[in-house]
Amino acid sequence: MATPTLQVALDLLEIDRAVEIAEEAVRGGADWIEAGTPLIKSEGMQAVRTLRKAFPGHEIVADMKVADTGAVEVEMAAKSGAGIVCILADADDTVIAEAVRSARKYGVRIMADLINVQDPVSRSRELEALGVDYINAHVGIDQQMIGGSSLDLLRRLAGEVSIPIAVAGGLDAETASEAVAAGALIVIVGGNIVKAADVTGAARRVREAIDRPEIRPREEESPDATIRRLLEAVSAPNVTDAMHRKGAMTGIVSICGRVKAVGRAVTVRTIAGDWAKPVEAINAAVPGDVLVISNDGGTHIAPWGELATHSARNRGIVGIVIDGAVRDVDDIREMGFPVFARGTAPNAGEPKGFGEINTEILCCGQEVRPGDWIVADESGVVVIPRERAYEIARRAMEVKKTEERIREEIRRGKTLSEVTELLKWEKRH
Repeated sequence: MATPTLQVALDLLEIDRAVEIAEEAVRGGADWIEAGTPLIKSEGMQAVRTLRKAFPGHEIVADMKVADTGAVEVEMAAKSGAGIVCILADADDTVIAEAVRSARKYGVRIMADLINVQDPVSRSRELEALGVDYINAHVGIDQQMIGGSSLDLLRRLAGEVSIPIAVAGGLDAETASEAVAAGALIVIVGGNIVKAADVTGAARRVREAIDRPEIRPREEESPDATIRRLLEAVSAPNVTDAMHRKGAMTGIVSICGRVKAVGRAVTVRTIAGDWAKPVEAINAAVPGDVLVISNDGGTHIAPWGELATHSARNRGIVGIVIDGAVRDVDDIREMGFPVFARGTAPNAGEPKGFGEINTEILCCGQEVRPGDWIVADESGVVVIPRERAYEIARRAMEVKKTEERIREEIRRGKTLSEVTELLKWEKRH
């Protein structure tokens, strides 16, 4: 391999979509085509056979993640048309040895996937001694969501083995380039190619990047900055999807229509339109925060209005969420400031000072704690537990990518039911 190899991972469920996407990826410069584990589990060895027939001039990789019966599973993949079979690096040595023997018999090669291996350097040396052809420095998607990095794993392996090293796990054009500069000979890209609306363009960007590898200096970004950047790029529906349909408030709407607020929660508990604590909370907030106000759900009297909104905006607060009513709606709409409430009412209460600031509250059916993350847009308001914010932000971005590809296929003429093969995937009872 004089030049780096680009392997596109088809981690899809539908073989027809996989072939279509693979064709577009090949036009963008993909070399090897991987029948991803989800595709194999969904379609069986027919996935490998179909890809072999559709792409006679390309290497077909079967990501079997073999953990047992190494000889049988390698034989299955080889006879179906795979040239490379992926096994789990942490499988027992007897499984590895049998897989290698079967590969030699059927003229295919073995790639060992280091996903979840505790001592990857030592294990890679052992795998090389057992006859494995490639090592895959792979951090799985669920590990990526909490900060795992395939590039970090790759750097640990550089120079430790003499067989080619592949790298997989959340790579895009920029990180793929860095991976080649760090020693990878095979770059495996999944979601950032196959979920793109323009698959050919995405593959071409990766192809061009790995053909001119470089390590770019990176500016350090704080965890909060990363979370905010990711959440600002996704929608409230993306976030609830990432949380398995959880976290959404009920009965609340955007007062100013198409606006968005993303930030950490400063919580307020008040009663019956008492606006003292909501206004005092402005001083407790820092730029980028969202005020979340529990007003016991009453909508007949407002704890918030235009003057408070103006004050909050000056403070750098990015949004207001009220389990209750808001008034001075015309002035707030003129400001275009993100205010979300259960309703409107012209009546104002009295600043009596009942309640608390920065305590756990219940707001529109959701528990909110100080420091939890809020994503609010015209679709509604979602609460993300602070300890899972980075993970959920990453998962929401993956949801958005998936939707981008589906949207493109609908634009080309398919219905949503056809794209997702609803009848096939309806739950059986």
